[in-house]
Amino acid sequence: MKHSNKFISMFICCIAALGSIICSPERLCAQNRAITVYQYRHVPGDKTEEFIKRETTYWSKVAEKAAKDKTMTFWALLEKVGGYDLPNSSNYLFINTFPDIDKAPSVFSDVETVAGVKMADMETFSMSTVTSEFYLHDENWAQDAKAAPEKDFNYVVMNYHNTNYADSLIKLEKVYWQPFIQKAMDNDQTPQTAWGNAVVLAPLGDDIKFTTVSYDLYKTLQDALMPHWDPKTVFPVKGLGIINKTEVSRRGIAVYKVIKVVTAPD
Repeated sequence: MKHSNKFISMFICCIAALGSIICSPERLCAQNRAITVYQYRHVPGDKTEEFIKRETTYWSKVAEKAAKDKTMTFWALLEKVGGYDLPNSSNYLFINTFPDIDKAPSVFSDVETVAGVKMADMETFSMSTVTSEFYLHDENWAQDAKAAPEKDFNYVVMNYHNTNYADSLIKLEKVYWQPFIQKAMDNDQTPQTAWGNAVVLAPLGDDIKFTTVSYDLYKTLQDALMPHWDPKTVFPVKGLGIINKTEVSRRGIAVYKVIKVVTAPD
């Protein structure tokens, strides 16, 4: 996983205040038009083993074929670590990135041939419930220059930011946080192995408590839950203060274990 493997990598366009779901013409010309889909699912405890088996055995093959055909650039299955109200909340997250969202249905047009089994033997909807689905656009990405994704991208801390000025928050993180975390990772001042952010395209509204997402990657669960810093680390205090002022509520945080990832060939 290089830059294209960003995790969740994964998301979105720009939004701010009234125009929060409309990107400026300048930005649309300057950035790629890929769309990332976050699909959250709840799987009962007695179904998780079969669910993971089917997804990693059969649906990953579908993703691999789509990646080769360039109709999908990223597919990942993440398993939530911990949580609350577990019987009524999602415990798995799919992240799918499409270069052209309108061509996404073609990925799933002949899955039985690709997977080599009948749909009845590979489908997972009957053993799970989709609790929510979001469309996002990836914005920025940084990773430790020494990181080996297959070994070092094992846990993802998802940070859900709620702001009325999503585009501004994304830009501020690019100015203040991205260069800081890049240097900190490269200089071994943190166990974090990668960072990225994204902006939510839809749905949006009063019931949706986040408009951007940032994600921190770690090698171990210990580091994901209790990240530590070199005592000599100099934080961008001023920049962090500006970023915090754009947020209107406390951030939501969830930790995920990486189960399976498929990325497009370089």
